[in-house]
Amino acid sequence: MADKKNKPVKKADSKAGYGAESIQVLKGLEHVRKRPAMYIGDVSSRGLHHLAYEVVDNSIDEALAGFCDKISLTINKDGSITVEDNGRGIPTGMHPTEKRSALEVVMTVLNAGGKFDRNTYKVSGGLHGVGVSVVNALSKWLKVEVKREGKVFFQEYKAGVPVAAVKEIGKVDNKITGTKTTFMPDDTVFNTTNIKYEVLEERLRELAYLNKEVTIIIKDERTKKENHFHFEGGIKEFVKYIDSSRKSFMKEPIFIKGERDNTQVEVAFQYNESYNDNIFTYVNDINTHEGGTHLVGFKTSLTRTLNNYGSKANIIKNDKIQLTGDDFREGLTCVISTKVPEPQFEGQTKTKLGNSEVKSIVETIVGDQLQQYLEENPSVAKKIIEKCLRAAEAREAARKARELIRRKNALEFSGLPGKLADCSISDPDHCEIYLVEGDSAGGSAKQGRDRRFQAILPLKGKILNVEKARMNKILENDEIKSIITALGAGLGNTEEFDENKLRYGKVILMCDADVDGSHIRTLLLTFFYRHMKEIIETGRLYIAQPPLYKIKVNREEHYAYDENEKDQILKRFKINTKSAINEPSESEVTENGEVVVKGKGVTISRFKGLGEMNPEQLWSTTMNPETRTILQVSIDSAVAADKVFETLMGEEVEPRRNFIEKNAKYVKNLDI
Repeated sequence: MADKKNKPVKKADSKAGYGAESIQVLKGLEHVRKRPAMYIGDVSSRGLHHLAYEVVDNSIDEALAGFCDKISLTINKDGSITVEDNGRGIPTGMHPTEKRSALEVVMTVLNAGGKFDRNTYKVSGGLHGVGVSVVNALSKWLKVEVKREGKVFFQEYKAGVPVAAVKEIGKVDNKITGTKTTFMPDDTVFNTTNIKYEVLEERLRELAYLNKEVTIIIKDERTKKENHFHFEGGIKEFVKYIDSSRKSFMKEPIFIKGERDNTQVEVAFQYNESYNDNIFTYVNDINTHEGGTHLVGFKTSLTRTLNNYGSKANIIKNDKIQLTGDDFREGLTCVISTKVPEPQFEGQTKTKLGNSEVKSIVETIVGDQLQQYLEENPSVAKKIIEKCLRAAEAREAARKARELIRRKNALEFSGLPGKLADCSISDPDHCEIYLVEGDSAGGSAKQGRDRRFQAILPLKGKILNVEKARMNKILENDEIKSIITALGAGLGNTEEFDENKLRYGKVILMCDADVDGSHIRTLLLTFFYRHMKEIIETGRLYIAQPPLYKIKVNREEHYAYDENEKDQILKRFKINTKSAINEPSESEVTENGEVVVKGKGVTISRFKGLGEMNPEQLWSTTMNPETRTILQVSIDSAVAADKVFETLMGEEVEPRRNFIEKNAKYVKNLDI
């Protein structure tokens, strides 16, 4: 190409060039460190804890193969993590093609391991993950110690690179084998390196239920917390644990176990008096959050078997309402664990089982054994089916109520809630809605908001506790109807829900920073978790963080969102925190609760409610995207989330009392 003077045209990027030298070849594990989120999802707390899961999964695979019955995880004082097992130990001999120790190959090469050989591991969960080599790459340092063949082998790595070759450092009894891995997450990779004991504890407890032959120990050297998990009852005990805050009318969960075509199936379930179903599915110990063919097989078999038995026993009358799968699952708590030799995963997060053959395997095993159970336990069978009939009646009532709020038809005519102050932009990706506690705060929010993209829906009083109500009662609640109508996507967790019709990209809960506000926020979270879970799973639900304190120093105003920030502000102005709050001799408390520090020109006000803020304050502290703090709601563990909501909001009082007694010491500023 040439210009009018026949001179070559010089392209804008010619200096940068694009030739063979432009093609980067990242050696070893460099590409993992360059793009860590590709391998562990993100570099936040979730990705950080994923490192520990990867190492533990290797030990679990040894247990699945029958060579390991003890696993321990220790959070060390320096923040590093040690995982140790009594499996066979990673091979340390010379690799035939790599010409270096097999241990080094496993620790430094992606997709290297024994799980691709079905003679070594018939089933494995680690194959689904990213491997210990990624853990090595994303660690500041990692040390691995292997006991096998009567010897102890050792190797150390820095950012995934071996410091030296594998070496022998000792001898042990020939019967003693295993692998010990200690790693320090790299603080230049992760946003946080604070390992949370409770997060790891929940996953290890889950693994112990799924592998009843294994004892799993977790220790925290920082706090001296420790727990030992060993459950001889396996997933039957898991169901009891999940349902510990609910009232069941069954003495023991139904347990089903079988194997076909090398696929092992275990199912445990029971019915309780609640109105929600909780089904947790696993493949090779991987939590398949999105379900898959094993879940479809179970649902199909459960519906068909109960329906056939109910009709045969004349419990389900022909002239009664037709029961659906949802009716047969109301109040059901179930754990499905399958061991599949060659699992095929699909779905957005690769946690959905796609093997078509597993559906018929689960369906057959569950159908045969459940039919036998029902015939041997007619009294329990009758209670189950009678509960399903009540669910069907409530479903029909809910169907009529749902018609009133379905945006597809009735909503188009009823319009949006009258108290909704909508935004002018219609693009959901750029819009957000605040669900605000009270008309007073709602009024301030309406005045202070940016009308272009912020909508305000004031909520009157406390919404219904959906944990204790069937759907027909839920849909009669005015505030819940307003929320569903405003969001515009229909009722969640149903086939009617259409994410494409959701009118806002962010749903923000804004409640007072007092006990009532916390209760209202919990009620709203319960509603979204049980009936709008898609909003949480797609990362659209947030909690506003209004400031707790306004600190006025002479004519300057500063806002503090917690006690620590308040202390830092006072420290900046050289105000003694203790005297400013606790010593009346140097301060006085006004009638409205403000603390005035004598001789300092300082006034400390604690906001009890959003209504105390004027529109300008509410905008600058809580609603302005440039300055606000909002917390995104996520579900790290479905089992843990389910237990918390059922404990706090369910029918049973005793579990709630125990929870309060256990956690009362952490409460601050109660009703201040």
